[in-house]
Formats: sequence, C-alpha cells, structure tokens
Amino acid sequence: MTAPTSRRLRRFTRLPLVSPRLWVRRFIFLAGAGLVAVMAVCFARAADESSAFFLRLVAGRPWLPFLLCPAGLAASFLLTRHVFPGAQGSGIPQVIAVLEVEDPALVNRVLSPRLAIGKVLLTLLGLGSGASIGREGPTVQVAATIMHQLGRLMRVPSQDVARALILAGGGAGIAAAFNTPLAGVMFAIEELSQSFGKRMAGYVFTAVVLAGAASISMVGNYTYFGHTAATLRGGPWLAAILLSSVIGGIGGGVFSQALVTFGRGLPGAIGRAIRSYPVGFAVGCGLAIAVIGYVSDGQTFGTGYDQARSLVEGNATMPASYAPLKLLATVVSYISGIPGGIFAPSLSVGASLGSILAPLVPDAPASAMILLGMTAYFAAVVQTPITATIIVMEMTSDSNMTIPLMATAFLSVGVSRLVCRRAIYGAMASQFLLAQSRGR
Repeated sequence: MTAPTSRRLRRFTRLPLVSPRLWVRRFIFLAGAGLVAVMAVCFARAADESSAFFLRLVAGRPWLPFLLCPAGLAASFLLTRHVFPGAQGSGIPQVIAVLEVEDPALVNRVLSPRLAIGKVLLTLLGLGSGASIGREGPTVQVAATIMHQLGRLMRVPSQDVARALILAGGGAGIAAAFNTPLAGVMFAIEELSQSFGKRMAGYVFTAVVLAGAASISMVGNYTYFGHTAATLRGGPWLAAILLSSVIGGIGGGVFSQALVTFGRGLPGAIGRAIRSYPVGFAVGCGLAIAVIGYVSDGQTFGTGYDQARSLVEGNATMPASYAPLKLLATVVSYISGIPGGIFAPSLSVGASLGSILAPLVPDAPASAMILLGMTAYFAAVVQTPITATIIVMEMTSDSNMTIPLMATAFLSVGVSRLVCRRAIYGAMASQFLLAQSRGR
C-alpha cells in the first residue's frame, strides 16, 4: 500500500461515521444506559417488596419493630463495616468524590462491583428493617459503577471519557430511578459536576436520556409520585410561594446541617461514645426508629413513597406530626451508618409540609401547596433548584405551575443556605475523601 493511499485510509477511518474508536465509545454509553435502566427498575421493585414485607410483618404486632429495627440496623452496620466497607450513606457523595480525584485505585474501589452489590443488598436490608431511607441515591452509585466497569472492560484510554462515563452513569441513575430523563440531565450538570468537556457532553446527555427512555419502556410512562393537575393562579400565588420557601427552606436546611454536622463527628463525650460503640449506636438508632414509627402509627417506616403519592393525588391526608417525625426518622436512619438515600423521604416530608401550610393560604388549592412544599423542602435539602423543579414539575399536567415551582425552588435554596452554608452532597463528598485519606 502506497503512502498516499495509507494516509487517505487513516483519514477515512477517523470520520465520525466509520471511526472504530468512536463506535466503541458509542457502544459503551448506549449499552451502559440500557444496563442502568434494567438495574434501576429491578432495584425499585425489590425496594418496594422489601418495604412491603416489613409492613406486612409488623401489621398487628406493634411490639415487633422494637426487635426488628435494632437488629436490622445492627446487622446492616456490621456488614457495611466488615464486608462492604465504604457502602454506607447515600451513594451520591461517593460519585461526586470520585469525579473530583485522579486516583485510579480509589475510583476502582468506590465503583467496584462488590461495593455496588453490597449497596443494593444493604439498602434492601435497611428498608426491610423499617429504616427511613430511599433507594435513589444508591441507584446513582450503582449506575455509575456499571458505566465505569464497562469503560474498564472496553479499555477506555482517555481520562476524560472515563470521567464522562461516571457522570453519565450518575445522571442515568436519576433518570431511570425517577422515570424523568430531563431531571437526570440537570442533576448531572447541577450536582455531579460543575463543568465537563463539551466534547463529551453529547455522550453524557444521550446516555442519560436513553436510560430514562429504557426505564419508561419497561415500566410505562408513570409519574413517580402520582399525577395531579394542580394550578396556581391569581392573588394567592405570591403568599404561597413565600410561605413554602421560608418554611421548606428552613426545614431542609436544618435537616442538611444535621447530617453534615454529624458527618464531621460530634464533639465531647457523646462523640467519643459513638466512636467507641458504633454497633451500640446503630442499635440505639434502630430503637429510635421503632419509637418514631410507633408514635406515627407506622407511617414513618420505609421510603415515604406511599404517603407522598397519596398526598399528591389527593387520596389521603396526613397528620401535622408526620413531617417532623419523618424528618427525624430520616436523620436517625442516615446517621446510623447504614446505606440508603434521602431523596424519597425528603419528597415525602415536603409533601406533608405543603399539606400543613395549605390552610394558611386558603385561596390556593391544597394540591398546589403540596407541590410547592415538595419543591421547597427537596430543593433546600439538595440545593439543586432546577433538578428539584423538574422532578416535581413532571408530576403536573399544567405548565402554569412551572414558574411558581421554580421560584419556590430558588428562594428555598437561598433560605437553606442561611442554615446550611454548603450543599449537603458536596460536604459529604469532602468528608468521604477525608476519611479515605485517613485510611478509615
């Protein structure tokens, strides 16, 4: 083959349509998106079954949670500590952390198949023990693991591509978990990475959207917390937005600050006791969850999905005590050291806050106040206003709620930052990296 012919052949194989290197890259992102969707759907069904199993088990036996909750949390903590070290917590801070480091060994350890399996199994154990946790955060870490391991299998040479795979996996996890592709894209931009190469943006967005579309194809185009045609027009909209933003912002900020403060370690004798007797502390957290569940007549056990869905669809009402009790149960569950996320419980608390605030704005529809409460509290917790708006907005059929929801999200984030100055996931990612550097 002559030199000119060889050069022409090399130029031809570099064209986007025929380049083997680009087709391998496309295959990784597309195949990963499909695998993430399958995982997210199976994980969601298993989580529902685990929660339902616990509720069936304790039905008519109000004494049983006082045995199951402590035992389950202690077992989950011990497995996390000795069998799946690093599996504790939400999973989103871990993904943020590995996007910020260039240590391949740490990335491979955090996004290992072993840890992903442990994350799933221990989240299911937590839900089967009555803990107030969600499966969306763990879904993000497992999804990022799937994409990362595909990249390793296909021997992706570029660090930028490897990082984009992790980012795409995290966003795809949100898209598939909530059935909201657009929310997955925005979450990838807002939370998982502040900036990434424009060259890889198309791959990331495509993988996220395809994961959401694949999830929809498997389970149908359902809305995560039900469907409502809530609208907010006329005079009460400003009062409704301001009230929801302030109360939701303070509540979400307090919740986030509590988790961040505990993550840093409590000072004094209490902190030393927790560090010296972590299993005993997990047992104590399990007892606290049982007590809160008993006081709430069992409503605070599990993700809070059913309660939030009932409120959004207007099929039920919740007592005013549900929101603070659910918030407290979620804090206790998280600080116990077991795996589990905070997305679904936070949306459930927000829905309850909205229903509590509804009578204070009598001219505003209660359904609209519930959506504003969900948006305000959830945005205040995660401090990602656009993602929060999109997730809640897709529960409505009226675009008139878009502006009120977005205004509420941004205002509540501003209020939250007066209480918790740093976004919860970013703070937890820093704590995770610090713990890794100390060899914990």
